[in-house]
Amino acid sequence: MALKIGVLASGRGSNLQSLLDAISAGTLDAEIVLVISDKQNAMALDRAAAQGVPAVHLNPKDFNDRKSYDLAIAELFKERGATAIVLAGYMRIISRPFLESFPERVINIHPALLPAFPGLHSQKQALEYGVRYSGCTVHFVDEGMDTGPIIVQAVVPVEKDDTEETLAARILQEEHRILPEALQLLAQGRLRVEGRKVQIL
Repeated sequence: MALKIGVLASGRGSNLQSLLDAISAGTLDAEIVLVISDKQNAMALDRAAAQGVPAVHLNPKDFNDRKSYDLAIAELFKERGATAIVLAGYMRIISRPFLESFPERVINIHPALLPAFPGLHSQKQALEYGVRYSGCTVHFVDEGMDTGPIIVQAVVPVEKDDTEETLAARILQEEHRILPEALQLLAQGRLRVEGRKVQIL
């Protein structure tokens, strides 16, 4: 049975598009059942609508606190039958009540080789640190910032004339490749979390 995915996005939604493309190509056995954004003008909402995927803006300012906001999101996903949640450029920390609604089923893509350079501006951090390689990481989400168990990573060389923008663009190409791959492993039931490690069966 196809994996039913709910997507949280805050921006342009290019990783959402990579999932939609993989589903269309038959390389990801899944269905995106709902896209939710905390930003009213997020391009991700337009991408979803263009593919006939239900998409809604839920304003955090309409809720008393993060917990009530996250519980409202979780309820919307459950109503649509989502069994896995993907953070695709979602710029908010997820709270415990949301994670408990989808245990070991919330996945994030981050533009760095975690545990190096978590948080915002990862490419800028990488360039300032002078690393020779950067990349991206798909991981399960926990209550920390980019600290959950790692599923898949991809490595990108850092060129001497790279800017934050050029490095980000090359990393993004790999994000679009490994995010659908990781979700296909989840769809196939091939991921098992053992402490900090993820076993691929």
